[in-house]
Amino acid sequence: MIRVLLVDDQPLIRSGFRAFLDLEDDIEVVAEAANGQEGLELARMHLPDIALIDIQMPVLDGIETTRRIAADSALAGVHVVILTNYGLDEYVFDALSAGAAGFLVKDIQPEDFLHAVRVAARGDALLAPSITRKLINRYVSQPLPSTTVPALEELTSREREAVVLVAQGLSNDEIADRMVISPLTAKTHVNRAMTKLHARDRAQLVVLAYESGLVTPCNSARDIDNYLTS
Repeated sequence: MIRVLLVDDQPLIRSGFRAFLDLEDDIEVVAEAANGQEGLELARMHLPDIALIDIQMPVLDGIETTRRIAADSALAGVHVVILTNYGLDEYVFDALSAGAAGFLVKDIQPEDFLHAVRVAARGDALLAPSITRKLINRYVSQPLPSTTVPALEELTSREREAVVLVAQGLSNDEIADRMVISPLTAKTHVNRAMTKLHARDRAQLVVLAYESGLVTPCNSARDIDNYLTS
């Protein structure tokens, strides 16, 4: 059973999402909150698998709520998915850096919404190539100084390769094809890299890959273009 916390200041939005979720046998909405502070308290109380969190809310906004969840070791199993009425450009980098596992725009189709919840519950990031491109573009336009990540030295060559491919927006199946290994082995490489780098999920793994300099924006932008047109 996938346990979901809804955090949005608009009751109609919460009830709409809940109506979709309550129809599914494998999903349970455990609580609802009208602002980020309430959401944080309910997350600690219920320990949901997924927290669907709106960006703009009173008391505590979605980015800060995400940051506090990510910083709380007791909430390590909570995957945050950001809800927004807006395009992703303004928020994608800040939310990923704060610890979000992905994004959903509120006009998403119901079947895509349910799929996204299940993807996030598996610990996979909701990072389509188009979203990864936005992340790359942010680094190209406003490059940040590389951050030293000592744990990178602990990665095997195959784990490093897997991290680079994750940062290019590839799924485990696509990583397996690129590395000529089984999907299970690809998932193992990714999971071991996440453990060694102390990444909560694949989204944070992407951020670490760019901030550490393991992946460079120029090369990644070209790779993403090739990936999108292949």
